[in-house]
Amino acid sequence: MAKYRSQLPQIIDSLFLTDGGLETTLVFHEGLDLPCFASFPLLANEDGRAKLSKYYEEYLRISRDSGLGFILDTPTWRANPDWGRELGYDAAALADLNRRSVAYISSLRDGWERPGQEILLNGVIGPRGDGYKAGRMTAEEAEDYHALQISVFAETEADMVSAITMNTVEEAIGIARAAKKSGMPCVISFTVETDGRLATGISLREAIEETDAATDGSPTYYMINCAHPSHFEDALSRGEQWAKRIGGLRANASAKSHAELDEATELDIGDPLDLAQRYRSLRGRYPSMRVIGGCCGTDHRHIQAMCDVCLPRAAA
Repeated sequence: MAKYRSQLPQIIDSLFLTDGGLETTLVFHEGLDLPCFASFPLLANEDGRAKLSKYYEEYLRISRDSGLGFILDTPTWRANPDWGRELGYDAAALADLNRRSVAYISSLRDGWERPGQEILLNGVIGPRGDGYKAGRMTAEEAEDYHALQISVFAETEADMVSAITMNTVEEAIGIARAAKKSGMPCVISFTVETDGRLATGISLREAIEETDAATDGSPTYYMINCAHPSHFEDALSRGEQWAKRIGGLRANASAKSHAELDEATELDIGDPLDLAQRYRSLRGRYPSMRVIGGCCGTDHRHIQAMCDVCLPRAAA
């Protein structure tokens, strides 16, 4: 039975952490080969699970030592039908991996959760296609496509689902509708280009308002991920009402464009302190941003810096 699904604690007045860039850490720091940039196949064997545990426990330790709650993600950003098929997983095998992913992070929670420091199990959903290129599905197609993964998560202990690195409104709408039908709290996280707009050219404001309008506001909150704060700070600078729907940030370490990151052969970890200070500034203007973590290029050093810089403001 899901522990927090009926009442997500991070929507009250608490700061929650997430991990950083899972796949970039495994590839660039651990030297792993991740075909299709997929980490979920690591769940299939003991050695793979040990590598994942080593990664997650760095962040769980920071969360525990900082006295903060944690959003614990399944490593399933690529565990949808098209990517699964490319990696040799049929529908049944993919469903089984998604179930096992929740069981795996649930076992981690058992060892790390403390009173007053909730750890939520978060079923991660990635885009059908490339996270950096606009997809071409209708909202109806997206709802049908993602319904299988969401329905599997709904049968597990997962407390919520999060659609990460969304770059079209249509896919976001479809996922939100599928989650609502499955009774799953849903978070939609958009990614933007260096101009603060989605790959389709629409603004963050348009993306959030159009998704809310088409789903009766069913997403629990929105996030921004896989972009550096310098790419979207201006879009949030006017203090408009729509930005209060943004409940969290998972920025990239690097200020490079998506195209530049795609071509990179070395990891750009940016400046962890500068990134943390940008988070503090954004949270000062938008206290609704209660979930903070990282995306590509970030690791435990960035998350620790966020805690060091943001906790005094959070406690004020």
